[in-house]
Amino acid sequence: MAVYTDVSADDLSEFLGRYDIGSLLSYKGIAEGVENSNFLLHTGAGNFILTLYEKRVAEADLPFFLGLMEHLAARGINCPQPVKNKMGGVLGRIAGRPASIVTFLDGLWIRKPNAGHCAAVGEALAGLHLAARDFPIKRANALSVESWRPLYEHAGARGDTVRPGLCNEIVKELDVLEKSWPRNLPAGVIHADMFPDNVFFLGDNLSGLIDFYFACTDTLAYDVAICLNCWCFEPDHSYNVTKGRALLKAYTKVRALSVEERAALPMLARGAAMRFLLTRLVDWLAVPEGALVKPKDPLEYFRKLRFHQSVTSAADYGFE
Repeated sequence: MAVYTDVSADDLSEFLGRYDIGSLLSYKGIAEGVENSNFLLHTGAGNFILTLYEKRVAEADLPFFLGLMEHLAARGINCPQPVKNKMGGVLGRIAGRPASIVTFLDGLWIRKPNAGHCAAVGEALAGLHLAARDFPIKRANALSVESWRPLYEHAGARGDTVRPGLCNEIVKELDVLEKSWPRNLPAGVIHADMFPDNVFFLGDNLSGLIDFYFACTDTLAYDVAICLNCWCFEPDHSYNVTKGRALLKAYTKVRALSVEERAALPMLARGAAMRFLLTRLVDWLAVPEGALVKPKDPLEYFRKLRFHQSVTSAADYGFE
């Protein structure tokens, strides 16, 4: 979450007049994340989240995202629900941006996840994959392997200003990934961005999932690889196999991974690290002036990539 586009109180009050959620009492921007402009609204009917869609989020994809949240909630996945306006729609415009209001989800995200948190994430991810099996809309992953070289080219030689020699390292890895990327594995709807700040807990219990704006149709095991990257490394970027084992064991209790999926996991994890290295690199080099957001360090995922390059099998991630 972040704020790229400011919204005046007058414009917001007018916008809320299209909804039956009471009058505006207060609102504030949420300065986390890197994609959309988000505001916490307090109205006469309670708390809500207003999202203005920016940057990589195409307006044509919004029915997929919003429909997916409704679909998952109907199947027991606790996630925000789009609020319908008085005309029955879930999309509007404010400050020149497409926008929606969703329900507020109670909970906090975990700054220092332990193995128990990782197990809860593995179980929730598998539950999401199963719940979305009959979701009728498909959306290609705009940030899969075919997009990575264009992302790198967008950053260009400026990547070496972040770390000397980074561009050469990226090119070599892209050559490997493009040649060896796993194909024809079980696919379906994936979250594609289940970072700790998109998973809420109440105490030690997972209370819900948020931010479905990278969700797409792709390889299910790739979603597992993303979670290994963002949940199972320590602050010094060392891999914690205890956390990885907990996440994988909990996931496979709900949805088994095939022999082919397990064999592909190291390459999928390398690809996940490359995806976030590249998008963070582009964002690092191009944060809009005045944006209330701190760009995330791309080198975090360069260091994780180095670990994945040394992995020989899924056992290195904690598979028993």
